[in-house]
Amino acid sequence: MFSSSSPPPVLPVPSLQAEPKPVPRVQAIPEPHDEVSFQRDGVEIARYRAGHDGFRPFIYPVIGPSGRSLTRMGHPHDPVTHSHHNSVWMSHQFVNGVNFWEDRAAHIVHVRTDKLEDGMDAASIETFNAWQDKDGKTLMNEHRRTGVKVLDHGEWLLLVDSQLEAPPNAPVTLGQTAFGMLAVRMAKTIGVNDGGGTIRNSEGGVDEAGCFRKPARWVDYSGPITPQASEGITLMDHPQNPHFPTPFHVRNDGWMGASLTFPGEIVIEPGKPLRLRYELYIHAGIPPVDALQKQWEEFSHTEWVDFGRK
Repeated sequence: MFSSSSPPPVLPVPSLQAEPKPVPRVQAIPEPHDEVSFQRDGVEIARYRAGHDGFRPFIYPVIGPSGRSLTRMGHPHDPVTHSHHNSVWMSHQFVNGVNFWEDRAAHIVHVRTDKLEDGMDAASIETFNAWQDKDGKTLMNEHRRTGVKVLDHGEWLLLVDSQLEAPPNAPVTLGQTAFGMLAVRMAKTIGVNDGGGTIRNSEGGVDEAGCFRKPARWVDYSGPITPQASEGITLMDHPQNPHFPTPFHVRNDGWMGASLTFPGEIVIEPGKPLRLRYELYIHAGIPPVDALQKQWEEFSHTEWVDFGRK
């Protein structure tokens, strides 16, 4: 019992508010029309576009340290016949003989988004796509993970993992071609012809003459993006990809692509999916070759995505 002259003790009041959790620096924000905005500290650095009004999913823009996109849509001097140059995209010219590369009748259809993940230095999405011919028949299914990882000084990495699957009792042949699987259309001013940029590869090749359809671990395309700054993208092939080191199809007009089946066709059997992994290093300046090689070596040891994990 308390005496009438003493105040009652003050009892602790339980908090009705949960302890706040850290806000992820890097987020994958879902947007209308199955688009996803990849943001660093609330500012977009890339956007996944499902391509419902086109022929395939793609990534645009791809923002460099200057705040400008290092990629563009379409060829700067031939926008009609090169409308399929969708910034950063995956496609192939011959899937069981059907052309998914150009904007014709076949479509890579975004079916759904399976997962979105945020983090302090990385974010990612996992999507499911159906590669369909002009009649809507699915020739191949694909699980794809698109992720970003931020680095210092506004630089970052774009990682693309793909698992290509044949339908039951229907093997898929990716025919011999230089066109497919992952490609990049650079901003006009970065191109060798239009902006005075430069192309380099891991084997010492320079520009189209030294890099065109030559096997390499990586190819870098860098050039002016503002009057004061040069920036670029390094496209990297993973050592576990088939036909590594892959030949790269590059042009002085501003594009580069990893030519998975230029050395020969690949057959995907039912129940035996084809796994692919690529990385794009979005960087400031024109890095020395040893810095690019170090970045590739780090990429070559990264852990593969387990698409069966929920």
